[in-house]
Amino acid sequence: MDILFYICAALIGAAIGIVIMVAVQRSTARSRAKTIIDDANREAEVIMKDKLLEAREQELRIKTEAEKQANQRLQRIQSEESKLKQRQTQLNQQQSENARARNENEQTRQNLEAQLAVVDQRKEELDRLRRTAQDTLEHISGLSSEEAKEKLIESLKDEAKTAASAYINDIMDEAKMTANKEAKRIVVQSIQRLATETAIENSVTVFHIDSDEIKGRIIGREGRNIRALEAATGIEIIVDDTPEAIVLSGFDPVRREIARLALHQLVADGRIHPARIEEVVAKVRKQIEEEIIETGKRTAIDLGIHGLHPDLIRMVGKMKYRSSYGQNLLQHSRETANLCAIMAAELGLNPKKARRAGLLHDIGKVPDEEPELPHALLGMKLAEKYKEKPEICNAIGAHHDEIEQTSLLAPIVQVCDAISGARPGARREIVEAYIKRLNDLEQLALSYPGVIKTYAIQAGRELRVIVGADKIDDVETEKLSSEIARRIQDEMTYPGQVKITVIRETRSVSFAK
Repeated sequence: MDILFYICAALIGAAIGIVIMVAVQRSTARSRAKTIIDDANREAEVIMKDKLLEAREQELRIKTEAEKQANQRLQRIQSEESKLKQRQTQLNQQQSENARARNENEQTRQNLEAQLAVVDQRKEELDRLRRTAQDTLEHISGLSSEEAKEKLIESLKDEAKTAASAYINDIMDEAKMTANKEAKRIVVQSIQRLATETAIENSVTVFHIDSDEIKGRIIGREGRNIRALEAATGIEIIVDDTPEAIVLSGFDPVRREIARLALHQLVADGRIHPARIEEVVAKVRKQIEEEIIETGKRTAIDLGIHGLHPDLIRMVGKMKYRSSYGQNLLQHSRETANLCAIMAAELGLNPKKARRAGLLHDIGKVPDEEPELPHALLGMKLAEKYKEKPEICNAIGAHHDEIEQTSLLAPIVQVCDAISGARPGARREIVEAYIKRLNDLEQLALSYPGVIKTYAIQAGRELRVIVGADKIDDVETEKLSSEIARRIQDEMTYPGQVKITVIRETRSVSFAK
C-alpha cells in the first residue's frame, strides 16, 4: 500500500510539474510573440515612411519634368508663331510687289499696243509707197516684178557661186598651210616611234614530221586515230603525198594551234590511240587557255593598262591567235594602242585612255560566240558590259563610222587603226578585191560629166581625174574634186586615205611638115 501511495504521489507530482512547465512556456511564447509583433510594427512604420518619401520625390520629379516639357513646347510654339509672323510679313511684301509689277506690266502693254498701232500705220504707208515705186519701176523698165526678181536671183546666184568657190579655196589653202605641216609631223613622228614587224598568217598550218612512217601511225587502223583527232580538235587534218609534212586546215587559229601542239606531243610520246588523243587534246586545250590569259595579262602590263575585266583580258589574249587581212590582231591592237597614246600626248589629251581604247578597239573580232553584229558595235557592247568608260566605248564603236563620234578619242582611234592597217606590208589584200577596188574608183569618177579619163595610182591611194578644158572651168574643178572625195568616203571601203587630183589643161598641137 505504501508503495502504491508513493507511486501515485510521484505521478501526481510529475503531472503538476508538467502543468507548471507548460504554463511557463506559454507565458514565454506570448512575451516573444509580442516582442516580434512590436518589432514588425516598428519596421512597417519605417518602411511606410520610406515609401512615402520615395513617392513624394517621384511626384516632385514627374512634376518638374512635366513643367520642363511644357516650357519647351511653349518655346516651340512661340518660335513657330514668330516664323509665321515673318512669313506673313514676307507674303504681304510679295503681294505688294506683285501688284506693283502687274501695274507696270499693264502700263507696258498699253504702251506696246500704242506703238504697234503706230507701226501698223507706218507699215501700211510703206506698203503703199513700195507698190507705187514698184509700179513706177515696172513702167520704166518694161519688166514685171517676177521677171526682175528672177534675173536678180540668177545674177546673185552666179556671183555667190564664184565668191563661195574662191572663199573655200582660200580657207582650204590657209588650213593646209597651218594644219597640214603639223598633222604630218604628228603622224610621221608617231609612226617613226613605233615600228613593228608584220606577221602573215594563213588558214592552214603545216606540221613537219621526221619521216613518212609516222603518217601511218597518225592515221591509225582504218583511220580511227585521225578521226578521233579531228573530232577532238575540230580541225581538218590532211595527210597527202607531201613529204615529211601534214597540213592542219581550219579558220580558227586557236583550234589549229591546239591540234598542232597535241600532234607534236603525240608524235614525241609515240602512244597514238583515240583515248590518248582525247587526253592530250584536253591537256593542250587547258594549256592554251592558260597561255591566252597570261598573254592578255602580259599585254596589259606592257602597255600600262590596269583594271581590265578578266573577260576582256582573256579576249586580248585570244587576239594572239587571230588575224585580220593577214595581220596579227594582237600585234595590230598593240601597235594601234601605242600610236593612239603618242598621238593623244601630242594633242594634249589623256594618253592612258587613248592607249586603252586602241588596245580594245577590235575585241569584237574575238568573242566566244559569233553574233551577226559588226565587230565595232559588238566590241562597244562588250566594253559597256564590262563597265568601260563611255568615251572608250564610243571610240570602239565609232572607229568604222557605224555610230556617231562623241569624243576626241574616237577619231584618234580611227586614224591610228588606219595607220596600222594601211602601212606598207601590214596587210594582205586579195588580188581580185584589189583590182575591183581600183576599178570602182575609176568608174565612180568617170560617172561625172566632163570627165575624160581616170587613173587610180599608188595602190589606190591617189585618183587622178582628167577633165575637158572646154567642158569644165577652173572653179568647177574644185567642186568636182570635193564631190568625188565625198562620194568615195560615203560609198567605198578602203585603207588609209585617197587623194583626188583633178587635172584641167589646154593643149595646142601642130605638125611641121
